[in-house]
Amino acid sequence: MAIQHLAVGGVASPYCNYSPASYLYPMCVHITHGFPPHLRSAAARIYFEAFEQKIGWLLGGEKRAVAFIERVIDPQFAICAIDKDGKLVGLAGFKTAGGAMVGGDFSDLVACYGWISAGWRAPLLSLLEREVERGILLMDGIAVTPNQRGKGTGSRLLEAIALHAKDTGLHSVRLDVIDSNPRAKALYARQGFEAIGEENLGPLKYLFGFSRSTTMILNII
Repeated sequence: MAIQHLAVGGVASPYCNYSPASYLYPMCVHITHGFPPHLRSAAARIYFEAFEQKIGWLLGGEKRAVAFIERVIDPQFAICAIDKDGKLVGLAGFKTAGGAMVGGDFSDLVACYGWISAGWRAPLLSLLEREVERGILLMDGIAVTPNQRGKGTGSRLLEAIALHAKDTGLHSVRLDVIDSNPRAKALYARQGFEAIGEENLGPLKYLFGFSRSTTMILNII
């Protein structure tokens, strides 16, 4: 079943579709695959604010981090929530063998930070990477703006991620959640994700601000 365009209350919405794979839900928030170019900066900022504790210092603080994320963020690997005023209010990224929502390479680090700074940031960032597995859609972060929290936006982004995985012939969705974010872990559990393992960071917890992460998986086929 493809991600469909649904009308609220049986009436088709005039809101512009950015992708054929999109739908509306109550409170006039539009779920779409990808985002238009003018929302690129907003997407980078929302992502940074959600993961500032984890990657903020590593990416050099807010200004430099947002600039780097804006450079590398790829909308084709994102499911987004856009409100009736056209503002981006949430996004869920994923990673495949073909790329990730927030990827980039060493040349992008050099462009933003210079050779010396990129040299020590790259190996540390690689510690946060997760490998793609056959048949599994790997999530690359989910973030919702404060005014949308508790309103179902995160749940609907996860539902859209699961539909996208199913539509592309994958059987599961996998994610990792850190121990300092119990609210997110509870959301994933409500959506049917099950914990399958934990990874302890050991001394690296002093660098990244969390002690362990839990791997969770949602079987969809």
